Amino acid sequence: MTADSDNRDSDSPLLEVRNLQSGYGDLRVVWDVSLDVYPGRVTALLGRNGAGKTSTLRAISGLNKVHGGTITMGGTDLSGVAPHRRVRRGMAYVQEGKRVFHKQTVEQNLLLGGYTRGKRRSALKSDVERTYEMFPILGEKRNLLAGSMSGGQQQMLAIGAALMSDSKLLMLDEPSGGLAPVIVNEVMEHVQLLKENGLAVLLVEQAVEAAMSVADHVTVLDIGKVVLDSPADQIDDMEVLKDAYFGRSDSPA
Repeated sequence: MTADSDNRDSDSPLLEVRNLQSGYGDLRVVWDVSLDVYPGRVTALLGRNGAGKTSTLRAISGLNKVHGGTITMGGTDLSGVAPHRRVRRGMAYVQEGKRVFHKQTVEQNLLLGGYTRGKRRSALKSDVERTYEMFPILGEKRNLLAGSMSGGQQQMLAIGAALMSDSKLLMLDEPSGGLAPVIVNEVMEHVQLLKENGLAVLLVEQAVEAAMSVADHVTVLDIGKVVLDSPADQIDDMEVLKDAYFGRSDSPA
């Protein structure tokens, strides 16, 4: 269901994005983005609204057209690969807004998440049980409609369903959106657990302090370009991030 733990802290990035250019139709939003995501680590992609964070994730996942640059995962260039084939290669994308099937049960949502792998139902059931071990609240509510759960529980379900596709790379877009601070902390605890299990995580988040609590590396965007790229443990002053957000960083783009 997730990356093998023996891949944790690999010296080679699982995902390499180089000089990415992308957007919506003829509208260019991402001008020059490069980043790496390693197994067992979290890369936090930060920036103010409109900086190009979601557009970057959509380009990596194949939902937005790539106009320039490369997207390489596990040594294979995926720039022209269809989105569903990227999923089969181990890429999972949880979009903003806790996107689950509200009128399906928790377990049905998880099973739907695993069907892309073409597994037998017995194998899917085994993956479902592992998901319940990781998210016990989902196991408790397995027979309830997803729409009846809280926002935080729906977010965990969205993550669990994404991981059912045997993911190696998990991309999360604003998992804290609309959640109470205590629930945000719980979600980040699960992100921490996922990286400890060897998953490579690319996290887009507006709750900067929450993101920094799990991040190993930080990339800040502004107007579709990288304005700060640094190991998280080298950012010991939040003013550095504020400077990057508001265009006062001296870091090279």
